[in-house]
Amino acid sequence: MSRSIAVAGVTLEVEEAGQGRDLLFLHPGEGSQPARGWIEALARDHHVIAPHHPGFGNSSLPDWFGTADDIAYLYLDLARQLDLQRAVLAGADFGGWIAAEMAVRNTSRFAGLVLSAPLGIKVGGVLDRDIADMHGIPRADFLRLAWADPAKGEVDYASLPDTELAAIARGRESLALFGWKPYMHNPRLKRWLHRIDIPTQLIWGDSDGIVSSGYSEAWRAEIPGAALTIIPQAGHYPHWENPEEFADAVTDFTSKLR
Repeated sequence: MSRSIAVAGVTLEVEEAGQGRDLLFLHPGEGSQPARGWIEALARDHHVIAPHHPGFGNSSLPDWFGTADDIAYLYLDLARQLDLQRAVLAGADFGGWIAAEMAVRNTSRFAGLVLSAPLGIKVGGVLDRDIADMHGIPRADFLRLAWADPAKGEVDYASLPDTELAAIARGRESLALFGWKPYMHNPRLKRWLHRIDIPTQLIWGDSDGIVSSGYSEAWRAEIPGAALTIIPQAGHYPHWENPEEFADAVTDFTSKLR
């Protein structure tokens, strides 16, 4: 089910499915892509609430909106408006960055945090690239880095209607707005990850080429008590490439939450 929700002057397109504990899922920079089956997998054990970020899908993008912080505050308002209680906050890639920004600010409505290959922090030196230049490399190179099986990431753009092509272009433009400079991270976020005070599960694909090999360990080291699960035969988007195993890892984590 898809519906529109007005929050703090922003109209959000929100996908919903399933029953059980509320799970607020924040999508990657490549968009929500619900047709890839990840919502159905998660919805077997959760009530999934998956907003399209401002500037993605049919969500509006006010002219005063422009940082990951803005989205974090917006989604904290969304959680309050929906009266979420002991929910799970989850995010992948760019959505993981937003989820972390939310969690260092206020976790009062959440019982646990799931971060799937999140972006958002700087690990190496000034000249070290922690995150692949997803905007600057050829599409074939991006697929090779982002997917264990690049064929699974292929999209036949020639077969898509103009409305879907326009939505893809709009989403990529919005991602550049939120994460262009500094590139896909907040220089201060790493210093505040110690404030995350709820159980945290990191999930990573074993073939992730978008971020450096030390990136997952840096997240685990900075978040108190964080656990790390590796999904086999998956790249940077394990919830798309291996949705059943991803959902099992999430359910194993959430089933232990109070």
